[in-house]
Amino acid sequence: MDEDEGWFAGVSPGDPAAGAERIRAGDASAPAEWPELAVEAGFADTTDEYYEHLHGATLAAARAAVAEREGSDDRQLVHAVRAMDDCQRQANELAERVAEWAGSRDADAGTGLAYARDLAAREPANPVERELVGLAADAVSLDERADRLRAFVERTAPEVAPNLSELAGPVLAARLISLAGGLESLAKKPSGTVQVLGAEDALFAHLQGDAPSPKHGVIQAHEYVRNTRPSQRGSAARALAGKLSIAARVDHYSDDRRPALAAELDERIERIRARDAE
Repeated sequence: MDEDEGWFAGVSPGDPAAGAERIRAGDASAPAEWPELAVEAGFADTTDEYYEHLHGATLAAARAAVAEREGSDDRQLVHAVRAMDDCQRQANELAERVAEWAGSRDADAGTGLAYARDLAAREPANPVERELVGLAADAVSLDERADRLRAFVERTAPEVAPNLSELAGPVLAARLISLAGGLESLAKKPSGTVQVLGAEDALFAHLQGDAPSPKHGVIQAHEYVRNTRPSQRGSAARALAGKLSIAARVDHYSDDRRPALAAELDERIERIRARDAE
């Protein structure tokens, strides 16, 4: 498309999909009186009709962009990790319900998913036990689905964001992408924002003056934060977030492999942990 041509050049007024493609792919070097030019070119009889065609084409372009985004690999990863967390949470909640129900019938009833798994394998002796055993089986089924989704995330994340997955691990990488709303969004965030992703409630409380500033969000799960002494944990979180931000940008904008990032992070964390020994 010539940048000085209107989006309507060569497009049939009755083909909003073609117009949408021109709108998404085109640009112009300078503003112009596009409605009048469209009328002169015979694309529309009036400027009002031009705007009607423009409305249809822009709606089609927006729908195509949304469909493309939702079908992208990073969005599929977001859905998978959210589904994994949902299944795990529901499995645990059901297991608690099973334990409470079973405890009303048996003083020696256990707790947790391990007990639900044991109970699900039993043969019910009466209608009440049939429902209880069935509920335990549902909890186990959800737990197993969460495991399968985790395996999918662990396979998929390194394909979507290889550098980020190398530094954070596949599941944490997927959670960061999910919390940011996609890989592109994560790549555009400063490291300070990446550091506190997942700690939005604590950050809001801090901004309201009711709590100290959070040092980290979900990256707390990373061994470099979790296994660092509390006195140096903030420094470790900043160092990790800085490298994760770089990794996300590389994954989104260039897709190169940067093994040096991991080595640089290892060295930085080693120096931070050594401070307490000095």
